[in-house]
Amino acid sequence: MCYFKIATFFKYFYQMNFLAHLYLSQDNSNILIGNFIADHVRGNNFTHYHKEIQQGILLHREIDTYTDAHKIVRKSKRRLHERYRHYDGVIIDIFYDYFLAKNWSSYSKVPLQVYADAVYDILQDTLEELPPKSQQFIKYMKTYNLLYNYQFLEPIEQVLRGMNARTKGKSKMDLAIQDLRSLETEFEEDFTLFFSDLKAFTNNKLKEIKLNSK
Repeated sequence: MCYFKIATFFKYFYQMNFLAHLYLSQDNSNILIGNFIADHVRGNNFTHYHKEIQQGILLHREIDTYTDAHKIVRKSKRRLHERYRHYDGVIIDIFYDYFLAKNWSSYSKVPLQVYADAVYDILQDTLEELPPKSQQFIKYMKTYNLLYNYQFLEPIEQVLRGMNARTKGKSKMDLAIQDLRSLETEFEEDFTLFFSDLKAFTNNKLKEIKLNSK
């Protein structure tokens, strides 16, 4: 695994918590696709996609809104050093995906590598229909097996370095690995509580989205 190239990759792509979004798609391939490409879709420019892909895009946006406003997420942000300023949400997204990958067996009976391979196949099968940035992201995600490697601290450190490079050093996100190492137990407790709430929210919100799109 070439972690330097992972850092270089994240210098150009601003997507962090993709594992959580994929997991919350509830094993529906089309919703998974929509949830994955949502950051690369602007406004309402997605009506040409399959109805369930549209639902996935809407679900992604609802998850982001819910996450940003949640009291536990805000608590996690306050644990971070003040130097990160408005980049704190990006950092917590990365931390939470790390904990999801690290504790994957608590959330799924399917081994993480098996799940990752299935996701890669789903996205690869529809590659040409997806936004160009999504296509590029899928290529690198599969090459460096990011879904699986997010459970390890070294790739997380490289991701943070890449994100910091993307901000030309302004975010100081490369230093956030220090926060994670020193307060890993506390951040993990936050994630566990929050993710329980997020799963319940997602279940209800997806039902609502499906009902409204009939």
